[in-house]
Amino acid sequence: MKILIIDDNRIMQAGMKRALVNAGHEVILASDGKEGIVVARQNLPDLILLDMMLPIISGTEVLLALKREPDTKDIPVFVLTGLSQKNEDRLLKAGATKYFEKSDRFLEHNFATLVETVGRCNAKQV
Repeated sequence: MKILIIDDNRIMQAGMKRALVNAGHEVILASDGKEGIVVARQNLPDLILLDMMLPIISGTEVLLALKREPDTKDIPVFVLTGLSQKNEDRLLKAGATKYFEKSDRFLEHNFATLVETVGRCNAKQV
């Protein structure tokens, strides 16, 4: 599965990339919202992992932009955020497929929950 990670935190990017590559996925990186939209259009990944707190264009704006475009609207988007879960319903209504709150629990076991959920997405069982 080809996965685009849009996250400005290099440590978070590296950890997710390592875990996903070890699970057999191809990973593409973008470090801000504007770059993320361009990379998504150019590469048409199978899945996008999208941080909400991004420079240049916010994660919410990126999500809305991707869901408006015919070529990217059907790509599943997993939202990653350090913000409280009160935003989950709003983001799911905006088109996110899954919501992950960045926390110590999210980071434990080298992103095991994320990798497992990505695997289910690959099998269309999200």
